[in-house]
Amino acid sequence: MNNAQFKGNWKVFKGELKKKWGQFTDNDLLEAEGDFDKFLGVVQKRYGDRKEEVERWAREWHERAMTGSHKATEPRNPD
Repeated sequence: MNNAQFKGNWKVFKGELKKKWGQFTDNDLLEAEGDFDKFLGVVQKRYGDRKEEVERWAREWHERAMTGSHKATEPRNPD
């Protein structure tokens, strides 16, 4: 994932992130500013013991968003 793509999906991503991982605060999201590396630092602060799980979820969410899924939180429905 490149940082420009991550930043491009930031507004939608942060809403889904807060729904799934409720410990993130608005200040955390301001700190991350749509930058993936900064986001990982915030993940470490909020979910240190589950950092890998949150990072995996974020990467999977982003991958679904980039493959054109209409709703990135739902799996694609193959027809």
